[in-house]
Amino acid sequence: MSSQLRPLAPLAENPKLKSGPGSSNSTAPGQNSRRASHSSSGRPDPLGTEVHLSASRIGPGVIPTGRMDVVPHEELSPEEKAKRLAAYAAVDEHVKDFHKVLGIGSGSTVPYVVERLCQPPHCYANSDRWYVPTGFQSKELIVKAGLNLGDVDQFPTIDVTIDGADEVDDELNAIKGGGACQLREKVLAEAATHFIIVADSRKDSHVLGQTWKQGVPIEVAPFAWAKVFVNLQKMGCEKPTLRMGKMKAGPVVTDNGNFVIDAVFSEPYMRDPAELLHRIKMLTGVLEVGLFVGMAEAAYFGYPDGTVMARWQDGRRERVDATKGLEIAESGQRV
Repeated sequence: MSSQLRPLAPLAENPKLKSGPGSSNSTAPGQNSRRASHSSSGRPDPLGTEVHLSASRIGPGVIPTGRMDVVPHEELSPEEKAKRLAAYAAVDEHVKDFHKVLGIGSGSTVPYVVERLCQPPHCYANSDRWYVPTGFQSKELIVKAGLNLGDVDQFPTIDVTIDGADEVDDELNAIKGGGACQLREKVLAEAATHFIIVADSRKDSHVLGQTWKQGVPIEVAPFAWAKVFVNLQKMGCEKPTLRMGKMKAGPVVTDNGNFVIDAVFSEPYMRDPAELLHRIKMLTGVLEVGLFVGMAEAAYFGYPDGTVMARWQDGRRERVDATKGLEIAESGQRV
């Protein structure tokens, strides 16, 4: 069942959202404010508005400030602790004050990315920063945290995109799309100057398909899925499956209104993900393939023992000091 949000009243008709001398909504010194951007980049400048529209999603008259609760670290499972530390390390290493447009991916690790971005020192830049989501999950994370919600239509070039992955191989090629967002995820990954992956250690693999057994997620036009299905079998796919909904009758529908086929290929195919990606993408009816080849700059993997391993596209591997992130997580800091 679908529902529609009540149409929003224009800002000028809502006295709680007015701003100016004598207004009850005037910003006091030291408070977070929506100030106009003076960027000369030539991009659309939605920062010129006094109050971002996502305020209406939080509550009438509320100005988003980037507040969000933090679950105490000791209450999380070892796997969740690992995800949090990997996300914290990636944000601390790759998000700088001068980055004004960030892409937020999807998956179970991404909430910790947003959590860290709402903590000092990153939160101090959020009033002039815009966040672009890959799907409904990340959109809700951005809105509920009170951050500026943008879209790739506004910002076709993104400074940093941080996203999860279902599996990552030795060359930082990744399988993504377990959450049925692969089309938007790939658009934001390609739009980013820096594309960073965060995950727990279970996603770290030598060859794609070793740990992720569900197959390569393929987003297809609904009317073409049967034809794509047959063509995948002709290509050598062992077991293509139309992904079905768990709590609804019928197939899973992506944020873009498409179907998803999960295609399992044998190891010889998976050892050359670039060739496999090209062959699948050429099938008529295929909109996007959940193989992210040669796109990630770095990947951060969290381990249950509290350590984080960073792997880089040039082959470097290094242990990341997670002490800072652990202290922040254990203290439960909030903005």
